[in-house]
Amino acid sequence: MNEMHGQRHILKSVGAVLAGVLVGVLLSLGTYSLLRAAGVFPALGERVADPLLVLATVYRTVYGIVSSYITAWLAPNRPMTHVLVLGSLGLAVNVLGTVVTWNKGPAFGPHWYPVALIVLALPTAWAGGKLFLSRIAAAKGV
Repeated sequence: MNEMHGQRHILKSVGAVLAGVLVGVLLSLGTYSLLRAAGVFPALGERVADPLLVLATVYRTVYGIVSSYITAWLAPNRPMTHVLVLGSLGLAVNVLGTVVTWNKGPAFGPHWYPVALIVLALPTAWAGGKLFLSRIAAAKGV
């Protein structure tokens, strides 16, 4: 019985992190697709202007906080550990993407954009977790 409880606990933990990944990816890709369809972003393969990359950085930061909040909410325990795992995954994916696309041409944009995503990965995860914990504390009257 105890082993079964431990397996369920691990599955809930993995599910909480995967839910955060899914929410972040769907929101980011959905927003990008909508903005591209509306003519705000250029076609794939074309260079994106810096102001639009600032917009993408802002919405991806907000979505990172939202997805981390959801991960914390779904975590069976230790919500900050779960959001930091999520943030670490985001950090790793952003580093990998940066390394693979560095100096690959103007279609991949200026270097500041992927560096900003790397720098923001863990702070946005932390912010989402802290927001969740502050809402819990407020609900308890602490």
